[in-house]
Amino acid sequence: MSKRDFYEVLGVQKGADDAALKSAYRKLAMVHHPDRNPGDAAAEARFKEINEAYDTLKDGQKRAAYDRFGHAAFENGGGRGPSGFGPEFNSSMSDIFEDIFGDFMGGGRRGGGGGAAKLRGSDLRYNLEISLEESFEGRTVEIDVPTLVGCTTCDGSGAKPGTGTHTCRQCNGHGKVRAAQGFFTIERTCPVCQGRGQMMDQPCTDCGGQGRRQENRKLSVDIPKGIEDGTRIRLANEGEAGLRGGPPGDLYIFISLRPHDLFQRDGADLYARVPIAMTTAALGGEFEVPTLDGARAKVKVAAGTQPGQRVRLKGKGMPVLRSKDVGDLYVQLDIETPQALSRRQRELLEEFAKLETEETNPTSGGFFDKIKKMFEA
Repeated sequence: MSKRDFYEVLGVQKGADDAALKSAYRKLAMVHHPDRNPGDAAAEARFKEINEAYDTLKDGQKRAAYDRFGHAAFENGGGRGPSGFGPEFNSSMSDIFEDIFGDFMGGGRRGGGGGAAKLRGSDLRYNLEISLEESFEGRTVEIDVPTLVGCTTCDGSGAKPGTGTHTCRQCNGHGKVRAAQGFFTIERTCPVCQGRGQMMDQPCTDCGGQGRRQENRKLSVDIPKGIEDGTRIRLANEGEAGLRGGPPGDLYIFISLRPHDLFQRDGADLYARVPIAMTTAALGGEFEVPTLDGARAKVKVAAGTQPGQRVRLKGKGMPVLRSKDVGDLYVQLDIETPQALSRRQRELLEEFAKLETEETNPTSGGFFDKIKKMFEA
């Protein structure tokens, strides 16, 4: 009986990209896998056909040869692998189980050597927004993290309490499978039992055989003084529980600072813009600004202060993370022009304007002198 076209087997067009091939393969393999269809010879044959098609088309060189010569490009190939499957079966089984179950298993990493493989749980990310005051003082916060925790019913094994296990049909209990590749034989961890050699008779009803279940965990997180926006805090082993007793992942907390009404932060320094009256800028004076430690600091305004000038308050900024150093507070003075003048105020300003000289306004006076000379030239 002649073989079907590999693109037809996977149900994709000839020009399909790698993502479309993988997606089609995953869907078909999940439906026709022998462990989902025990004793079904037709499903087993279909599964072999799917694997052979994908193993060829996922490889750029093999696909090019197939597109040019068809099935004739692979005639007189190597021997057969274990359990009656050809070499193409086991060469791609590791890939398919990694693709199909990789997300389900939390992206876990397989253990090395013999024995049961431990699949590590996924790392988790938690975004935590704090105020500038909390960053200044440091504090402990409680967070609620949705995650996967070890199942207490089956103690993380995934098997229903009181039930047993049976030998994996794929590897016959060895935990590994071999695949012939021309002159070479490659040994891999069994993709069906993940190296355990045994399969559970009945999965735990509470966790569905995963050995873990969904739960919200409350954790305490220490926020150190001076922590900056974008800082990442790692809590080891506080991520998702591993699959069927595997080690847990880590929890990464990403810190963001809430915008403040008065201060802007740049490293350990703080910046504040404060509007002052024109008369205060001209005559001098002082005012108070609040600081993050709950106190107040005096800001002295020198007579003749110009717009945008800054006053530095040493040691009134943010603490430096894990240091005794403290930044500074810079107060930028924005001079406000009077509005809605009364008649008397306008009269006084008009009288003052008549008395202005280049000495009272050296910058503008010098500028307009330059313009006058340009017109006269």
